[in-house]
Amino acid sequence: MYSNHIPHVVRYHKKHKEFYLVTAVGKSFLTYNVSTMYGGISGNALPENISCLAADRMLVFASHGNLLKAFARNKEVVHTYKGHDAEIHLVLPFGDHVISVDTNNTVIVWDVQSQEEYLQLNFDKSSFDISAIMHPSTYMNKVLVGSQQGSLQLWNVKSNKLLFSFPGWKMGVTVLQQAPAVDVVAVGLTSGKIVIHNIKFDETLMTFQQDWGPITAISFRTDGHPIMAAGSPIGHIGLWDLEEKKLMSQMRGAHSTAIAGLTYVHGEPLLITNGADNAIRVWMFDGPGGQGRLLRFRLGHSAPPTFIRHHGQDGQHILSAGQDGAMHSFSTVHDRYSKSLGHGSVDKAKAKKVGLRCKSLRLPPVVSFASETARQSDWDGIIACHQRKLFCTTWNFVRSTMGTHKLKPPNLIKNKTKDIHATAVEITSCGNFVVIGLSAGNVDVYNIQSGIHRGCYGKERAHDGAIRGVVVDGLNQMTITAGSDKLIKFWKFKSKQLMHTVDITVSPTSILLHRESGMLAVALDDFTIHVFDIETCKLVRRFPGHNGKINDMTYSPDGRWLMTASMDCTIKVWDFPSGCLIDCFLLDSPAVSLTMSPTGDYLATAHVDDLAIYLWSNKSLFSLISLRPLPSNYEPIAVMLPGVADEVEDTEDVLEVEDASEDMMEYESPEKLGEQLVTLSLLPESRWKNLLNLDVIKRRNKPKEPPKLPKSAPFFIPTLPGLVPRFGSEAPDESPQSKILNLGVLEQKSAFCVQLEESLEHKNYDIPLKTIKDLGPSAIETEIRNLAPEGGGSVEVMQSFLKMIGRMLETKLDFDLAQAYLALFLKIHLRFISSEAILLEEISTLSASLEETWLHMQTLFNQSLCVLNYMKSALL
Repeated sequence: MYSNHIPHVVRYHKKHKEFYLVTAVGKSFLTYNVSTMYGGISGNALPENISCLAADRMLVFASHGNLLKAFARNKEVVHTYKGHDAEIHLVLPFGDHVISVDTNNTVIVWDVQSQEEYLQLNFDKSSFDISAIMHPSTYMNKVLVGSQQGSLQLWNVKSNKLLFSFPGWKMGVTVLQQAPAVDVVAVGLTSGKIVIHNIKFDETLMTFQQDWGPITAISFRTDGHPIMAAGSPIGHIGLWDLEEKKLMSQMRGAHSTAIAGLTYVHGEPLLITNGADNAIRVWMFDGPGGQGRLLRFRLGHSAPPTFIRHHGQDGQHILSAGQDGAMHSFSTVHDRYSKSLGHGSVDKAKAKKVGLRCKSLRLPPVVSFASETARQSDWDGIIACHQRKLFCTTWNFVRSTMGTHKLKPPNLIKNKTKDIHATAVEITSCGNFVVIGLSAGNVDVYNIQSGIHRGCYGKERAHDGAIRGVVVDGLNQMTITAGSDKLIKFWKFKSKQLMHTVDITVSPTSILLHRESGMLAVALDDFTIHVFDIETCKLVRRFPGHNGKINDMTYSPDGRWLMTASMDCTIKVWDFPSGCLIDCFLLDSPAVSLTMSPTGDYLATAHVDDLAIYLWSNKSLFSLISLRPLPSNYEPIAVMLPGVADEVEDTEDVLEVEDASEDMMEYESPEKLGEQLVTLSLLPESRWKNLLNLDVIKRRNKPKEPPKLPKSAPFFIPTLPGLVPRFGSEAPDESPQSKILNLGVLEQKSAFCVQLEESLEHKNYDIPLKTIKDLGPSAIETEIRNLAPEGGGSVEVMQSFLKMIGRMLETKLDFDLAQAYLALFLKIHLRFISSEAILLEEISTLSASLEETWLHMQTLFNQSLCVLNYMKSALL
């Protein structure tokens, strides 16, 4: 969206030494650099549509309803002016003041900084209905006001006095514009007349007449050429020579709608125009004859878009077809990459000769299209079907133009094709073939490079009713067609043979295939959605759908989500794995088309009677979102369209997201998911995997030779404490002692050993288990080694350790730790165990429990390995 019916504003930035263009787009405005037309900086949105724009050197003024707001830095609102009782339709910056006029003929002069009302004037609507206002140059504190009755008044707003009344020309005034000469004003009238008037002497200098209706805008060149440009309601611009007092040239069809704003850039041969056709154009006057050429432009759809799709796998281009008959490519990265593919024409060669503005040669609007990037550099990569037209046109994305072929079936009799038209199109993933479905039930295949007909499906026709959708899988193996005869048919793509037919109880509205997963979504006329697997041709999901006609569907890149838009003004997101609705939001106007970016970051939507294409960001990529299933009776909350929500709503959305993430973080996984499941510990493998190989690791890491002292003494020789100062090198040699202390019977029992003794009495082994889980591998080996009587333990402690292992196997918790600890215990104490009857009895009990658990797990492992080997080796 670039422009609407509100006149634009041009302002000069002294620091940047650049001219900036401000245009209104609904509830917000855009700012562009005139020299590049880049930027498109959007100001904060207002609660209502902007009704008037104005700007001075520092602020941008925008009115909505009965409020006037001032924006600083093109973003935030710094001043709000309240006092009008009706809608404001005229705004004039006036030095340190700003003047606003509402539809009740109330004029209020505001102090810009204090926001206080300086002066209020009321006019009688029946005698002086204000339609234009301006400040004549060098006229201090004075404004000139024009009326729909044709008269003009000059007021001093400081003294609140009417200085002079001009009788006018008995026709309503539409535009007042200051001429480059002092005291001279151009007055545009509803009859198409332009009067150049000297307000100092009340004398008309010259008049011009345009036959295109009321004058909508006037501007003067200030680069040395006496030229005046005047706009009209039908999109033409007249260029008038003020020296020779005649029409110099015409710019016909500058816009397809009325010229809303028209401004010559000060001191440059540049003319900026905008209109309600969603276009901004900059014209350069540097050629002979004074005719302007198009230098730069920003162009969108002049009528609402009806069908949009992402083009390419990078998600940076959105192809769009609108009711204006044009196709556009919009870039989600930067405006410089956006481009227009133009209008379809019946005869391309003739249209070039006659001109682009010849509407009789234009094709009707595109209702559906399909695109592919595989061979777009070699030939056309877009196929489109037009409203109520039999043939389909090809388009070239690289050359940004309509292609060379118009594809239609060769075997149809001419006199029987009046009521037959194309209804569905598809292009294969290789970019070589297109499949076209007709309202008569025919489905034909063409080569898009040569335009040659390559066959059709079915003996006479594929379906007994109109084709509602055509798709081809990713490998060109299968073609699926859906018809109004309540049938979905699966065909072999190459041989055109019918493979399978699915009978559905309700006629389909449209179909959509996710080629990677093979999921076919079918929207039905009863507003429900069925999903089929094209490999098995069976129904795999059934969604309840909407309360109105489903307009469009799109998949997420991974095929997990299906997004649907309906006439009930809702957009819903369905999750395939769970088969549930996970998101739903309500809009002011229904979405007619939507498409998900191949990268999964944006959802683009087009809406009824709206020229804009809106982008929605996927919050699950940028924050933690809980995708809980929504209940069947869920009532969606109304959501503002992107770019029109105020700051308060944004903060509320952020709070909701934070609350949702907090709820999700509160969930804690249970210690054990099921009684029959074996649960492993969460300890790293280094804590238990190498327990049996500790002696090998210690032997490998043992130093080869003891460290040697350096031969040379240090620079500062250390000293020893004492009354007599001595150097460290003079210390007496001590006899070598062993570092291993043999405490014998004085050695104390460890905490783990004591806990095992206590656990033998009260049968609770949680505390010793927690203690040993916190130890490192070497400490675990030491503790288990010291369980024997020669290490300070006892037979009862060893029995308690085996009971702890048995408890772990019984509860099936920490299964990996139990195996490692038991293996190390047996390795160290196997000989001692064989001589103790109590330990042998405990070991036999433990062995039976361990064998039972392991056999069950081994059976499951063998089953899984068997299935995997079969899948790897069997010929499926």
